[in-house]
Amino acid sequence: MDAPNSTLDERTPPAAAPNARGPRLREIPLRLVIPNLITVLAICAGLTGIRLAFENRYELAVSMVLLAAFLDGIDGRIARMMKATSKFGAQMDSLADIINFGVAPALVLYVYVLDQARSLGWIAALIYTIAAGLRLARFNVMADRETKAPWQSEFFVGVPAPAGAALVLLPVYIGFLQFELTLPFAYASAVYTIVIAYLLVSRLPVWSGKSETSHIRRDLVFPMILGVVLYVALLMSFTWEVLVVTVVLYLCSLPIGARNWHKRYGTLTIGEESAEKGLSEIDRGV
Repeated sequence: MDAPNSTLDERTPPAAAPNARGPRLREIPLRLVIPNLITVLAICAGLTGIRLAFENRYELAVSMVLLAAFLDGIDGRIARMMKATSKFGAQMDSLADIINFGVAPALVLYVYVLDQARSLGWIAALIYTIAAGLRLARFNVMADRETKAPWQSEFFVGVPAPAGAALVLLPVYIGFLQFELTLPFAYASAVYTIVIAYLLVSRLPVWSGKSETSHIRRDLVFPMILGVVLYVALLMSFTWEVLVVTVVLYLCSLPIGARNWHKRYGTLTIGEESAEKGLSEIDRGV
């Protein structure tokens, strides 16, 4: 009698064990998901602001854009606090920035007032959006450097994109104060938008307030906290008036940052001249 077919036996799969399981999916800690969730919520807020603007619900639209800027500004800090930074989160945050700080403010501003300026208004909106993208790209390049200049903890190169988003909406804030949206106002708003776009891509040294050497006297801590509480209370009660004043004060503070830079490095802008004052090639802004 012939022996059993060994080849057939080898091809027959063994019976599955009763407790056998497939390949296990890699588990991700919940703390890694939270910052990315905040980033996604920021994108949703920015896009919702665009929709509300097209529906002529301008106050809600501006509120959503400002909310998107706020969420986009805190997701990175929360990620660092929770030790949940990742390359994926950094890429998500970078993509969200161009929507929340570039596209959304420009479209809301265009629908509200710049459309009256016809082609000039649309060109101004385009210039601002492109400037925001260039500003974010420059920031990413500088942030990825292994060796960073000491001044990078104290100064931004140009106005940061989150601040630019709040600044460029100044004509909308003014319009909410019952200011008549005339044709000259629309053209002035277009010019103002281009000015803010220039500030984004300029090499103007802007004080960041993030320096580790910045300290506050102990006796001023409580007054500062009370001042912040007062500011928030006024913002809740007189939102658009406070935002107008805030934008004006921020713009007025830009020469102060440039003056502090000039005292330290002898130049008015962060540029090629910095290398002649003892800063290495890698210390220069892109």
